[in-house]
Amino acid sequence: MPAGVCGCCGPLRPRYKRLVDNIFPEDPKDGLVKADMEKLTFYAVSAPEKLDRIGAYLAERLSRDVVRHRYGYVVIAMEALDQLLMACHSQSIKPFVESFLHMVAKLLESREPDLQVLGTNSFVKFANIEEDTPSYHRRYDFFVSQFSAMCHSTHEDPETQTRIRVAGIKGLQGVVRKTVNDELQAIIWEPQHMDKLIPSLLFNMQDSDETEGPSGEENPASLAESCFRELLGRAAYGNMNNAVRPVLVHLDNHRLWDTNEFSVSCFRIIMYSIQAQHSHHVIQQVLGHLDTHSKNTPRVRAGIVQVLLETVAIAAKGSVGPASTHRGGDYTWVNPTCSPPNLWLGPTVLEVFNTLLKHLRVSVDGELADGRRVSNCSVSSSRARDRESVSSLRARDRDSVSSSRARDSDERIVQNAIIQTIGFFGGNLPDYQRAEVMMFIMGKIPVYGTPCHSLDTVKIGHQGTKRIQAMLLNSLIMVTSGFKSKTMCAALPAAFLEPLCSVSLMEDSELRLLVLEILHNIIDRHDNRAKLRGIRIIPNVAALKIKREKISKQDVTFMKKHGQQLYRHIYLGCKEEDNGQKNFELLFTALALVTIELANEDVIIDLIRLSLALQDMALTNEENLPMFIRCGIMALVAAYLNFLSQMIASPGLCQHVSKVIELRNLEAPYLLPEHVFREKCPLPTVLQADDRAVFFGVCDVTEALCGSAYSVERLPIPYVPQVTVLYTVGKILHRCRQTSRDRLSRRKSFVDTISLQLDILSNSLPDKSHLAEEITFETLKKAIDTTGLEEQERERRRQVMEKFQKAPFEEIAAHCESKNNMLHDRLAQIFELTIRPPPSPSGPASITSGPAHYQSVPVYEMKFPDLCVY
Repeated sequence: MPAGVCGCCGPLRPRYKRLVDNIFPEDPKDGLVKADMEKLTFYAVSAPEKLDRIGAYLAERLSRDVVRHRYGYVVIAMEALDQLLMACHSQSIKPFVESFLHMVAKLLESREPDLQVLGTNSFVKFANIEEDTPSYHRRYDFFVSQFSAMCHSTHEDPETQTRIRVAGIKGLQGVVRKTVNDELQAIIWEPQHMDKLIPSLLFNMQDSDETEGPSGEENPASLAESCFRELLGRAAYGNMNNAVRPVLVHLDNHRLWDTNEFSVSCFRIIMYSIQAQHSHHVIQQVLGHLDTHSKNTPRVRAGIVQVLLETVAIAAKGSVGPASTHRGGDYTWVNPTCSPPNLWLGPTVLEVFNTLLKHLRVSVDGELADGRRVSNCSVSSSRARDRESVSSLRARDRDSVSSSRARDSDERIVQNAIIQTIGFFGGNLPDYQRAEVMMFIMGKIPVYGTPCHSLDTVKIGHQGTKRIQAMLLNSLIMVTSGFKSKTMCAALPAAFLEPLCSVSLMEDSELRLLVLEILHNIIDRHDNRAKLRGIRIIPNVAALKIKREKISKQDVTFMKKHGQQLYRHIYLGCKEEDNGQKNFELLFTALALVTIELANEDVIIDLIRLSLALQDMALTNEENLPMFIRCGIMALVAAYLNFLSQMIASPGLCQHVSKVIELRNLEAPYLLPEHVFREKCPLPTVLQADDRAVFFGVCDVTEALCGSAYSVERLPIPYVPQVTVLYTVGKILHRCRQTSRDRLSRRKSFVDTISLQLDILSNSLPDKSHLAEEITFETLKKAIDTTGLEEQERERRRQVMEKFQKAPFEEIAAHCESKNNMLHDRLAQIFELTIRPPPSPSGPASITSGPAHYQSVPVYEMKFPDLCVY
């Protein structure tokens, strides 16, 4: 009997086919036959080996119905497949799943929206099923591509378009749920899949402003955001880069950095969705993206920096790069001296700050280049006035100036965003890391005219160098804000304090203000600065409720080592001619904070000596300072001594200070801060030094402190800023550059510097006669009792310092030149004694008129060394 005859006879067909045929009614509107569906389900559960044949036969019928547009039977077939999937969980279900996925793919390939939605719903049901055994060969490449295409649907009907997009997002969500938990399906995180999946979700998230769709439908934007959060929440350590990179590419392609509301919200979602230990991966990706856009427009760079600021701020709340124990090779331990390690970072801290400072410098360079370009355009336009009309030239100039101003404002936005990012990042680091960052930034501050490893200061000019200095100091202000170190030795190490004090002596007033603010941030450990704002005569310091603690031994040691640097910084900063009210206010705050945080008895005496030295400097006026600066210094001294006398609770000093202030109110109000810093304050032509009643006297202060148990032996000694040899040599070289720019003068200055150092060292060496002296009991006793020697040595040093400070440059140069000539004479004598010509057989030359004549010497009369005689 032919085989085709068996197919036509119903009773002779296989049972699984008869059971499948029975679930389809004659009229598709009647729906699935439930009784026959139960028989088919029971048969599939009882004979699981028939599942693959049932699936293949259902797929065959569904494909035929799709081609014939019998969509009612298609719906019935998919409903039957769904019920079989939910009921059967045996190991033999794998072939049936293949048939099921093949049928879903058929539906997704059709152009009918209803079939696409039907296939997506079936796939979502399948994705929610947890399989007992893993699948080794199943792939979802087609579904990722098809669902991504559905997410970008542009159907003419808005409602249909929304349905297709929602179905595509649900399908992608099903793929994510089905694959991310299966270790064998890690291929879904590969770039070719992420480049389709993530942009599809972001494309729908951009329409978040749209209102909710009709009843029964979901909003694609909210659904896409939910899927995006779920995807990022399931991302493992090795998948973060592949998940973040498509986001950056999508923002580039759609130009979403300029108006960066969406980009900021997008990275907020990323940072709050990923695991906390992966935050540094996102920061590193954004930093690298900023590097690739370093030559882009300011608005694009500002948008990227704003995103970086947001990511750093969110990561800082959960500690940037928290502790992690896996894959330690990909981390960088910042502080290897700690045991055990307490903080691991993906990108090192210095790498992050180096990148940010590099882009800050690029922004400043771009701003200055635009300014130079505008000036060049104005020069060229002035030359072309005779060739073109005036109106066209003016219009062109206006356009160029307006575009330059717009770019400058954009660059300022970039710079402010970078500084805020540095502040957020640095403000949440541990103390030891913040100290390293502070020294790192300080090392980046350039000095005009000197070589720098990061930029050419001569090329960018004085204005560009100043601009970069101000930006880097602003960054330091952000990093030091809220910095409360337990000891000043850790907060202000010598490697940081010395360059900071050198920057404080620059000629620009703005830079000095920034340095003072940095010092305030570091010294103020009890938040007292706000109470001391403004320079004024405080009537009752106790009402300020200033918080303070007893000075520690470490801080006492710090003041012994570095206190003179702080005093010199304040002393030299007061006599700058471009000081304004803000400078004096910050100087007063600096003195007050040092008194609160670091003052013991010795420091208090030093501060009083410093105040009296400032008063003497303003009275003698050896620097030829303007009258406003002199009166400002007087007002600063009055305000500070009034504060200090109440802080140390010395009745005698309080009485003396109050008396002087009262007399000034009556006779010399311009010496008080409330008057001298007021607009149109009348200033005197000269300061009468004879009127001692309105000034603070050394004798009066000494007498007042005697009753307060203070050792006042050092008060009568005038304070002289301890300027180092390098500082003195720098001043000499600066004067040499002003008088002569040639190489010879610079070389001579260098030789003078060496001879100056040799002179100082030679004066400090002990005499040889003392070394040869016989050691007796008296000499040992004198050696132990070194108090007198220390005083003599201190006095000798003071005289040397005073000599090199007050002596004219010509005298110092003559002194160094004499030492230099003496050195050359000694060298010539040594060379004459050691270097002699060898004896000649012709004898010594006798020089007379005409050619030289030689007197012959017999060989037996020549004297040879013993080693040459055989």
